Amino acid sequence: MSLWVDKYRPKDFQKLDFHKEQAQNLKRLTQQGDFPHLLVYGPSGAGKKTRIICLLKELYGPGVDRLRMEQMEFTTPSNKKLEIMTVSSNYHIEVNPSDVGIYDRVVVMDLIKNVAQSQQLDINGQKEFKVIVLTDVDQLTKDAQHALRRTMEKYIANCRLILTCNSTSQVTPAIRSRCLSIRVPAPTIEEIVSILQITCKKEGLNVPVEFAKKVAIKSNRNLRRALLILESCRVEQYPFQENQQILDPDWLTFIREVAKKITRDQTVQKLGEIRGMLYELITHEIPSDVIFKTLVEELVKNCDMQLKSQVVEKAAFYEHRMKQGSKEIFHFEAFIVCFMCMYKKFIEEALGGF
Repeated sequence: MSLWVDKYRPKDFQKLDFHKEQAQNLKRLTQQGDFPHLLVYGPSGAGKKTRIICLLKELYGPGVDRLRMEQMEFTTPSNKKLEIMTVSSNYHIEVNPSDVGIYDRVVVMDLIKNVAQSQQLDINGQKEFKVIVLTDVDQLTKDAQHALRRTMEKYIANCRLILTCNSTSQVTPAIRSRCLSIRVPAPTIEEIVSILQITCKKEGLNVPVEFAKKVAIKSNRNLRRALLILESCRVEQYPFQENQQILDPDWLTFIREVAKKITRDQTVQKLGEIRGMLYELITHEIPSDVIFKTLVEELVKNCDMQLKSQVVEKAAFYEHRMKQGSKEIFHFEAFIVCFMCMYKKFIEEALGGF
């Protein structure tokens, strides 16, 4: 039994519910003689992966639906063995190189080389090239991105790359200049409400418009999150009520608890306790940028305007450092220690005025 977000994911351009003009442009792109490397970017839950699936279906036909999951092995120059999970068909392969951390350069180079050396099974009925889908390219190290730039030039005859990311700010100009950039904006609240109603109709359910709008707003215009929230609400209570409570995800409640502990007590002992909670979030694969952003949003709720600007400035500094480093916990702790010092001084000055 699959989740609604996977069960009702469109697989061709005609079935897309929003950004239809962009879908037609992508369809025309597949009908051209030459197909470029693509850089598909936009916020989470905007439909990047769905459009890539439709694109592959348009290029190769129903054969791309026959997917298999494989574990590929790579060897680093120091003879360390790396394992990474891939999803592939006879015509494409999808992988997230950032899963192996600082060794992503090895995965990028070897994967493209291996795929480019194999030919299509039937070049008469299909395109002459294979497609490699690399997700979260903004999380790749600079070395991996430089290797990717060289490799995509070398093997362009036999393979095309489709790169995905949330923001192009972390993607090097050299890669951006070699790709056709396609921005997928987040759907509007009205579009999400419409999709939620259509999904419920397919499931034989009835959802009030006001409750669907409430779910769409709660999702922050993230369609995937909206569908997951609605399905979890279906498990909690049905029929839906307009005033039905929408529970926050566990990770969000957990981060709020971390923020409360930081503002409640600024001591070394409390910092040790918070370190354990941060490790808990990281080991459960909550993205570091999501943790950082949510934590800062919760912390600044207890600050005045002057302190808010200082906290945001420090957060930007340490998040940038975290992107360049490899151990996220160091930068989380450095920011929290910095915040504790500023917040303790702020409280002492506030109490000293009475």
